[in-house]
Amino acid sequence: MEQEFQEYVTFSVNTKDGTEVEMAVMDEFDFEEKHYVVGALIREDEIVDDGRYIYEAVVNGDDFSVKKIEKAFDYNRITQAYLHMEE
Repeated sequence: MEQEFQEYVTFSVNTKDGTEVEMAVMDEFDFEEKHYVVGALIREDEIVDDGRYIYEAVVNGDDFSVKKIEKAFDYNRITQAYLHMEE
């Protein structure tokens, strides 16, 4: 059976050890006047579906960059807002 190719918007982030990893945008949402992206890791051109990560998106025209949500309290609050949007 032929596998259908699907192209994703991607972005890169640095891990704690400084390694750059590529992520695919799986979803986007707005919360409290900020825009966020939900990303999943990409390995060898395949999306790894064992976790999703939320980043604040800074949009500049057609481009965007991401910022890590530093405070655990904020990350948890934003995650809960996203999960309730999905219901």
